[in-house]
Amino acid sequence: MKYYSSIIPIEKPIPANRQGAKRHYGVHPYFTRRPYNVVRKYILNYSRVGDRILDPFGGSGVTAIEAFLENRIGIHNDINPLANFIAKGIVNLHHGNISSYRTALGVLKEKCETPLEKLENASEHELSRWMKKLSLPQNVRLPRNSDVEYYHDLFLPKQLAALALIKESIDELEDRYARKGLLLAWSATLTKLNKTFLSSEGRLESRGGSSVFSIYRFKVAKQPVALPAWRTFYERALNILSAKEEIDGEIELKKRTVGWHGKFEIHMKDIEELADELQDRVDYIFTDPPYGGHISYLDLSVLWNAWLNVLPSHKAKEQELIVGGEMNIDETTYIRRLGLSISACAKMLKPGRWMSVVFQHWNTAYFEAILRSAAECGMELRAAISQVGDPIWSMHKKKRNESVLAGEMIITFLHTGKKQNLDSGRKMDVQKVVKKILDAENAMQIYGEDLFNRLVIEAWRTGAISSLNINRTEFTDLLRENGWTYETSNHCWVKESVSAGLPFM
Repeated sequence: MKYYSSIIPIEKPIPANRQGAKRHYGVHPYFTRRPYNVVRKYILNYSRVGDRILDPFGGSGVTAIEAFLENRIGIHNDINPLANFIAKGIVNLHHGNISSYRTALGVLKEKCETPLEKLENASEHELSRWMKKLSLPQNVRLPRNSDVEYYHDLFLPKQLAALALIKESIDELEDRYARKGLLLAWSATLTKLNKTFLSSEGRLESRGGSSVFSIYRFKVAKQPVALPAWRTFYERALNILSAKEEIDGEIELKKRTVGWHGKFEIHMKDIEELADELQDRVDYIFTDPPYGGHISYLDLSVLWNAWLNVLPSHKAKEQELIVGGEMNIDETTYIRRLGLSISACAKMLKPGRWMSVVFQHWNTAYFEAILRSAAECGMELRAAISQVGDPIWSMHKKKRNESVLAGEMIITFLHTGKKQNLDSGRKMDVQKVVKKILDAENAMQIYGEDLFNRLVIEAWRTGAISSLNINRTEFTDLLRENGWTYETSNHCWVKESVSAGLPFM
């Protein structure tokens, strides 16, 4: 207990290194993914070897995977079958021999490359014959906001046939570990071999991504790109081989130095059900709960889940922590369940242990739900750090600039068990507080996300968060009124004297 209470919280942002780990970057796309080096730094700071590290909203598995590689017990949980497929697929790369993976890929090349080339040039009659003998996914109905009604309409017929051919060939591979690894590569290939794939303007035709990751719905390209199936799959397969070599190297290094005994658990439960199972058993939580609207994970993941035959249940869709989606979950429900999720985390966390929550949103009621629930469960706020300046910015940030919050805030709590007395009825002079923060920094440039996050935390500490109701327009207007200008090239705010060309002080 004394060890954990003496931990010094992380008080500065950690520069993101998104491309630094092949096991995460390039293996399989997902909607959100935290930089592995940031997550790993937090795990190492707030836990010890052998500890149980949980992410109840696991996503693609960065938290549990990094805990696993650092000789902890990584516990991954997500109600999305796709998320669990990716996380488990990456962890399982530590099984088997790299030479077996290469051999299996060679077998696929020999078996698939020539037939796929013929398929690309096949006539409608020949294609029809192909389709009759291949196993295709269930033709499910898509979400209402999709450009097409049924699943098969997301693909060109040649794409459906090519994907089915590759998948059937993978299923026939003898080595089970290579088979699982190459199935992960095949799943990643789905992102490009469908009609929602949008090429990046001014770049190679193959550079781009699915509309589900940019505009968060099934938008079909006006002129769908038919990329060569084998080459597209082969590139993904090479990424899998690189990820396996990297994971093998990490584990081998541990074996030669401190010994290797990392473990990995995977769950697919609603967080409140998970809390009953893991009550008082977790040593550290690092999690990134969904940020409300826009991304309906389960709806969008049908692109992969239908092929993998793991479509989520109706109950799972009702439990999803989002706003909107096909279940039309309202914001009031989201805020209530967000608070309950934090309570569930406190229930799972051992006394005296730490929890870090990654979050970002303009709606301060979301922050209040997190902070209030934590305080009521005896979780004391110890640090709130803005992770800003990441070179990877969302498409929405690039389009709408200052009105979009990029980056995130990492809020860290210590589970003291002492419920806090809350006073949230006070008022805040927002303009005065903003000016105070800017003056204290004496900076010539600042990220809007950092300033907004500091404003939220100040409102919480002074009992005024319930009255903090500032929208994005009011916030940006306030900065301009104080003599700041938004610089689109760097996505930050600068003092007008600097934007006019004067040197930094």
